[in-house]
Amino acid sequence: MSIVNETGGDFAVGLQQLNAKSVHIGMMDPMGEFRDKLVSADKAVKLAANGYPFCEVLYFWDIAEKTFIDGAFVDRPAFLDASSLRKYPFSEGSAVCIADFSGAFGKRSPRNLCKKLISEAGDLGLDVLSAFEFEFFLFDETPESLRAKNYRDLTYFAQGNRTYSLQTSAIHGDLLQGLHDTMTTMGIGLDAIHTELGPGCFEAPLTYAKGLKSPDDAALFKNFAKGYFSRHGLTAGFMSKLSPSLSGQSGHLHLSMRDQKGNAVFADPGAQDGLSKLGRHFIGGLVKLMPELLAMCAHTVNAYKRLVPGAWAPISANWGVQNRTAAVRVINDEPESTRVEFRVPSADTNPYLALALCIGAGLYGIRNEIEPPAGSSENFYAATPSPESVFPSNLGQAAERLNESPIARDIFGDDFIDSFITGRRFEFAEYQKQVSEWEIRRYLGIV
Repeated sequence: MSIVNETGGDFAVGLQQLNAKSVHIGMMDPMGEFRDKLVSADKAVKLAANGYPFCEVLYFWDIAEKTFIDGAFVDRPAFLDASSLRKYPFSEGSAVCIADFSGAFGKRSPRNLCKKLISEAGDLGLDVLSAFEFEFFLFDETPESLRAKNYRDLTYFAQGNRTYSLQTSAIHGDLLQGLHDTMTTMGIGLDAIHTELGPGCFEAPLTYAKGLKSPDDAALFKNFAKGYFSRHGLTAGFMSKLSPSLSGQSGHLHLSMRDQKGNAVFADPGAQDGLSKLGRHFIGGLVKLMPELLAMCAHTVNAYKRLVPGAWAPISANWGVQNRTAAVRVINDEPESTRVEFRVPSADTNPYLALALCIGAGLYGIRNEIEPPAGSSENFYAATPSPESVFPSNLGQAAERLNESPIARDIFGDDFIDSFITGRRFEFAEYQKQVSEWEIRRYLGIV
């Protein structure tokens, strides 16, 4: 195994097991980007023992690194999470470790929030098991060529690609195997790699994992997949929506829970839909709260270009057994693998926030014994949703709805909500200043 000390333990021993002489320490920022520092193994051991001061600016700038407050941007206390320690895939003798802020400032952190909610599930005797699956596009472009082309008229990799294409796999098998090997080195399991709808489009479902390992794996997958393909002169894009002519890119989340004896608590073979009462209440909470919590899993402007009619994505809160048009799909092929698939998140989602939303809403449903509306096998894409189930239509609306939700503040805390909303408001304000090519072509010289 590449991952060591899953329950903590001695950091130095972990580095010795990995034969690591250096460590890439990464702080996951609010967008899920791995902010990296390379240090010697000796220094990493000291930081693990004494703390890891890191600049607070990560929570005061946007994705383009434009600050939205004035300040000294001091260092804040942080820590190295020994349970995240694993091999670095691009050079021998190096390791990767995730760090995060501690104390009061750490309440802003999506990773800390996710960890807290996993612990709350544990207090109820429940273990969280989950897995993400990401769709992404590959371009035969580099950062330099993207800028030179002004991000227009880009060349897609594998332009003749078709969904589940043997031909693409046959031609580019070495590249895909290399991605698999890279993730294996890091202890990240890939359930499969296959082509998807559109030129250069691929999907990678990750193997399920317990607790915080799943969102750690998901966040590292996206960061290191981009790095892997960059090393091959390609660019991987995890945007929600690249073009009106192409399907959106999803980041679906599968989640189940087990009790302390390892029993699947969502399953009851003798009940309707094979769902236990606890499973139904979990779904009840998720369906009820989804519209007001949406910004947590759809936190970019671009995410809302996918959550529209005709884009193979949900536009309202609903559920159904084995229904791929539903926001929550129940998969009940076998009792022991009964789970929910949360189909709202896009490929650009922050895995920690998507999982925190799902756990937080589900536990709310369990604690309050919320019965969900009737599940359905209808085509929700073509149905008329009830007004209360409809999603906010843009990031600005979603952020304000989250901000005004007393339930969200009770589940996730004022510190997180206030910090998160500040960033989302700034992101939406930056978007509102822009004039798109579509607007110019539609209005210039006519209005």
